[in-house]
Amino acid sequence: MGYLRLYKKYLQIQIQSMMQYKASFCLTAVGQFLVSFNVFLGVYFMFQRFHEVEGFTYSQVLLCFAVTLMEFSLAEAFARGFDTFSSIISNGEFDRIMVRPRNEIFQVLASKIELTRIGRMLQAVVMFAYGIAKSHVEWTWDKVLTVVFMLLGGTAVFTGIFLIYAAICFFTIEGLEFMNVLTDGAREYGKYPVAIYGKRVLQFCTFVVPYALIQYYPICYILDKDSRGFYMFLPLLGGVFLLPCFGLWKLGVRHYKSVGS
Repeated sequence: MGYLRLYKKYLQIQIQSMMQYKASFCLTAVGQFLVSFNVFLGVYFMFQRFHEVEGFTYSQVLLCFAVTLMEFSLAEAFARGFDTFSSIISNGEFDRIMVRPRNEIFQVLASKIELTRIGRMLQAVVMFAYGIAKSHVEWTWDKVLTVVFMLLGGTAVFTGIFLIYAAICFFTIEGLEFMNVLTDGAREYGKYPVAIYGKRVLQFCTFVVPYALIQYYPICYILDKDSRGFYMFLPLLGGVFLLPCFGLWKLGVRHYKSVGS
């Protein structure tokens, strides 16, 4: 409960800070909405020429994109501290974090909360609502739970990737740009069902970085393309993905030497 109260305090401070510049906050949120809307238009124009992709219709593809975008937006909003960790290392802030009584992961996690991602989240919700309406999904309790599990598992997976990015900074000072392939890149190719990229990519996204577990398999279950009931629980394995990410972080902490500033 102590960590929860402290996180709430961090959140209040950052909200107060953002509200000092309300126009900037609103414009940034609108910008996030419009950037995602451009991607939506790209999908729309493609389906003006092709009516389906690997058996998925336009509205069903929108569900895939919307869910991935919601997962990424939640992780980016609440785990942004890991994505900007290179600056914490380079300016010596991590030295101060290490001597404080609270856990270092919690402090980095709470150091930056990007509520401007609400614009991107709104875009995802609109697309999801439209996709659901046009896909004629027959909602049952297990499908509602599947969506909840997807959001939880997907947020965990993207948070884990941000955590890997931060852990790499212990060894390189600056984050490695190729990690963007696993974050922003995943958001982009998450526009479509993972299976369309081929068997090898599907295997990679199932057993290495589990994007397929938080998008493709549960979406197939929701759309009745596959009736295997355990598909609804696959997104929860996103939490398991956090374990090796946490292990890499702890290795980085043990490797860390003060920057001396």
